[in-house]
Amino acid sequence: MALENDLREQACFLNRALPLAGLVTMHSGNASVYDPDTGCVYIKPSGMDYERITPSEIVKVDLHTGKIFGSNMPSVDLSHHLYLYKHIPETRSIIHTHSNYATAFAACLRPIPLCLTAIADEFGGEVPCAPYVGNEDDEIGRTILRYRTNAPAILLGNHGVFAWGTSGKAALKAAVMVEDVAKTVFLANQLGQPQAIPEAEARKWYDRYQNRYGQLPAALPMKKAG
Repeated sequence: MALENDLREQACFLNRALPLAGLVTMHSGNASVYDPDTGCVYIKPSGMDYERITPSEIVKVDLHTGKIFGSNMPSVDLSHHLYLYKHIPETRSIIHTHSNYATAFAACLRPIPLCLTAIADEFGGEVPCAPYVGNEDDEIGRTILRYRTNAPAILLGNHGVFAWGTSGKAALKAAVMVEDVAKTVFLANQLGQPQAIPEAEARKWYDRYQNRYGQLPAALPMKKAG
């Protein structure tokens, strides 16, 4: 079981990484982590400057009761985070941004098309775009579930980006990659018409990247004979 201090530090790191990665400005956006052992979510405090966020400022919330621990108010997007943690059980971290290029696609209600191997690697297909929806109750959460694909991210029409993962690192990577590929596709559109990658080819790239990319875990030391 993860210690609360470790979870607070992780949530703090993720939130402070957002402006450093160019994914947010001023107070926009937020990040959270979830500990299934305790049923608690750790999320950005509402309206706080990113550089002021420390582990102790992170807000702890009970996923099932919504109880808020401490005096800080959580992000206004808390309800969306809670809804997604409840309905995508493997999720351990969620990041919400208004990054420029990805949000430009969202403003046009356009998905990010499958025209780069980097998109196939990380997302397995286009990054979908859901239609505009209000922010009352569980509207955003329900809409994300309805329109999401196997990709660990989605654009919300006229709004921004939600990304998630089985770890904080994975969620942050998805959020960074959404913006990176959105920028590249935007630039490609200035030159001409980006060409689609066939879905069968995309599956090959996705399988290689997800299952064979990187280093294997260190082998256990061999025992000496005798």
